[in-house]
Amino acid sequence: MVRIYMTDFIKVDEQNLNNLAALASEIWHEYWPVILSSEQIDYMVEKFQSLNAIKNQIEFENYSYYFIKLDEEYAGYFGISKKEKYLFLSKLYIKKDFRHKGIGKQAFEKIKLIAQENNFNSIILTVNKYNANTISAYQKWGFETIDSVVTDIGNGYVMDDYIMEYKFL
Repeated sequence: MVRIYMTDFIKVDEQNLNNLAALASEIWHEYWPVILSSEQIDYMVEKFQSLNAIKNQIEFENYSYYFIKLDEEYAGYFGISKKEKYLFLSKLYIKKDFRHKGIGKQAFEKIKLIAQENNFNSIILTVNKYNANTISAYQKWGFETIDSVVTDIGNGYVMDDYIMEYKFL
């Protein structure tokens, strides 16, 4: 019997930013060692997912974050930013124990709904070129690779990404 997971999406507010930063650090340190060095993971968590980084993204870069909650546990989170012509999907992370259960797809359906409510015609994201499983999932969801980019993020590190786009019909 296949279990269908029903998830809740809870918008992160000022009171639970610490929980988000802790969850992000936990997932990143569990997920990325197969692709990135531990030093780069530490650097990227501090630069992009620390409490201060998240606060700045929300305040200055038009970001919103949502917890993905299953029963009473945070199963993951996603971060989006409303751009002029599209919704940018910055982060979509699921804890190890909850992967491959359809929860990411449910989160993407929520993200699509947010995009449509804001009259966007597309969702754009960047994904590490060596993150084959995630690229495959995005392709199954209808994303197409439209470009590639290498971004210097400081401290001698780069992000080597594909840019992918989902277009609403």
